[in-house]
Amino acid sequence: MAAVAVFAVSGALAAARAKQTIVTFAFFAAITGIGGGTLRDLLIGAPVFWVGRSDYIGVCLAAAGAVWLLRADRWQLPALLWFDAVGMAAYAVIGAAKAETFGVPPLACIVMGVLTASFGGIIRDVLAGEPSILMRREIYVSAAALGATTYVVLVALGVDRTAAGVIGAAAGFGLRALAIGKGVALPGYGDED
Repeated sequence: MAAVAVFAVSGALAAARAKQTIVTFAFFAAITGIGGGTLRDLLIGAPVFWVGRSDYIGVCLAAAGAVWLLRADRWQLPALLWFDAVGMAAYAVIGAAKAETFGVPPLACIVMGVLTASFGGIIRDVLAGEPSILMRREIYVSAAALGATTYVVLVALGVDRTAAGVIGAAAGFGLRALAIGKGVALPGYGDED
């Protein structure tokens, strides 16, 4: 629920930066908050986590309302980046863990973690008319992959799932924080020329 709230805030912040309506705030909050988990659940054959419950959508709407009322259009871009980094790290582990409970093989669990962590943000960026994280050199998907991989490997080694989740999320967040704070990015094709 906390990860949904954090991602929902990042979606609403994107709407604020674009000076959109409250309806767009709510839509961006919801699509960012639940988009990645929805795709994951559809791919692994799980019931979509939010469909039978109102609290997930409620959290997204509350996040949108809070960002609207707090006049988030005055916030700087780093607020969006840091909220998104926290959500990404949590979702990478949550996605991998849920896939694991459905008997998905380890490598596919990592992929489900990455999809859970990044798909909602990709949709948000496309709808906001911003370059998708997939089209930027910054470290994002790699950080999600690190978090999910760390979790899956630690669980395979017999580490307690909660401890593995905390360590995995910290690893993913740490790499993303390095990218945000120090501007670390992946090299592009042909950069060595």
